[in-house]
Amino acid sequence: MPQQNHKRALQNPIFRILSEAADELGVDCYVIGGFVRDYFLQRGNPKDIDVVAVGSGIELAKKVTQKLSGNPKISIFKNFGTAMIKYGDMELEFVGARKESYDRNSRKPVVEDGTLQEDQERRDFTINALALSLSSKNFGDLLDPFDGIADLENKIIRTPLEPGITYSDDPLRMMRAIRFATQLDFIIELKSLQAITENKDRIQIVSKERIVDELHKIIASKKPSIGLSLLHKTGLLDYILPELTALEGIEEVEGQRHKDNFWHTLEVVDNISKTTDNLWLRWAALLHDIGKAPTKKFHKKIGWTFHAHEFVGSKMVFKLFKRLRLPLNDKMKYVQKLVLMSSRPIVLAEEFATDSAVRRLIFDAGDYVDDLMTLCEADITTKNTKKQKKYKNNFKIVREKIIEVEERDHVRNFQPPISGEEIMKTFNLRPSKEIGIIKAAIKEAILEGEIPNDHMAAKEFMLTKAKELGLNPISD
Repeated sequence: MPQQNHKRALQNPIFRILSEAADELGVDCYVIGGFVRDYFLQRGNPKDIDVVAVGSGIELAKKVTQKLSGNPKISIFKNFGTAMIKYGDMELEFVGARKESYDRNSRKPVVEDGTLQEDQERRDFTINALALSLSSKNFGDLLDPFDGIADLENKIIRTPLEPGITYSDDPLRMMRAIRFATQLDFIIELKSLQAITENKDRIQIVSKERIVDELHKIIASKKPSIGLSLLHKTGLLDYILPELTALEGIEEVEGQRHKDNFWHTLEVVDNISKTTDNLWLRWAALLHDIGKAPTKKFHKKIGWTFHAHEFVGSKMVFKLFKRLRLPLNDKMKYVQKLVLMSSRPIVLAEEFATDSAVRRLIFDAGDYVDDLMTLCEADITTKNTKKQKKYKNNFKIVREKIIEVEERDHVRNFQPPISGEEIMKTFNLRPSKEIGIIKAAIKEAILEGEIPNDHMAAKEFMLTKAKELGLNPISD
C-alpha cells in the first residue's frame, strides 16, 4: 500500500493556490478522479484537474481566479453547479460535493448537496473515486473509501456501489468500463462484467455522440481488440455496430469453410494500430469487411464467395456513419474509398503488378494510396509464416512499383493534360459528347501507358482520336 500522504503529487503551485482559496472560504476541497488515478499509475501529469468542494464549487472557482495572475476567465454552468478555469495548459473544473438519484428513462441525475463520501460513491469506478485533500490541515492526504488503490495495483475495474445500479443509472459507464479496461489493460471485475451484460439494452438511452466518443477512445488505444471483444462479449456491440457482429461465425457446407471474418477484423485493427494513429484509417480497418455478411454465398464448384463485398461495404459505411452521427464529410468519404478499394492492392500483390495496373491504382486512390497499402498490409492475418513472408514481400514490391510509376508518370491527383476548353477551341465545338469521349480516351491512353502524361503527346493523341470521330481542327 503506498504512503497515505502524497504531497509530491501536488507540487504544481496551482494546488497551493486552491488550498489557500479553500481555507479562506472555510470549505474542504479535494482533487479527485483522473488526475489522482494517473498519478498513481505514473501516466504523467494530466492537464484536466477535477476539484470537489464540500460547499459551493462555483464560489471556490471565483476565489481561485482572484488569486491567479492574469485573471483567467471563469466559465460558470449554473444548471450543473460547476465552473471551469483555463490556466496555462491546464483546465480546472470545480464542482460542489453532491449525491445523485436517477430516473430510469434518463442518465441525467437529480442532484443534491452531499458529503465527500457521497460524491465518491457516485463516481463510476473505484480507481476514479480516489481523492487527495487540498485543505491546509491535511494537504496531500489520500481518501480511498473503496480500495481504489488496491484495484489499481491489481489492475481491476470495479464500481464503488453495486454494479447493476451503477450501470443501470448511467449506462454510458458500461462503455467507460470497457474503454478504461482497453486503455489501461485492466480486467473488468466479474460482477461488473455480468452487470454490463444484464444491462446492455440500457445503452439505448445514451446519445450516439457519447457512445461514439468512448468508441473512438477504444479504437484509438494501443490494442483496440481488447475493448471490441469486450463490447462483443457483453452484447453491447449488437446495439452499436451490428454490421460487425454479423461477420461472426464459420459456416461449413460440403466440407468447405470460410474464415471467421469478425475475429479476423479485430486482428486487422490491432495490426494497423501498430503502424498508425490515424483514427479514420483504423475505422477503415474495422469496416473493411462489413460487406461480407450480406454478400456471402456458397457455390458448389467454387465454394464460399463474397462477390462485390467491397462495393456493398462502402455503401454500408454511409448508413453506419449516419446512424452513429459520425461526420458525413471527407472523413466518411475517406473510409468509404478505403473500404471500396481494400482488395485492389491484394490482387496486384498476388499477380505481377503491371505499370498500367499500378497507374490505375494510384489514379483511383489518389492521396489515399499509401494508407490503402497500410490497410492491405494489416489485412495479412495468416498464421503460416511462409505465406505471411510471401504476402509482405509482395506488398513491398507493389509499394516500390507505386513510387517508381508515380515519379515517372505523375498520376496521383491526375489532371488531364488537355482540357475540355482546348478541345472545343481546337475543333470549334460547342459543349458535346465528343469532348467527353476525347477526354476519356486521353485518360485511358495515359493510364494504359500508350502515351506519356504530357501535353504534346496528349495533343497528338487528341488529333488522332478526333479524326476517328470525324472531327477536323480549324486552321489557325
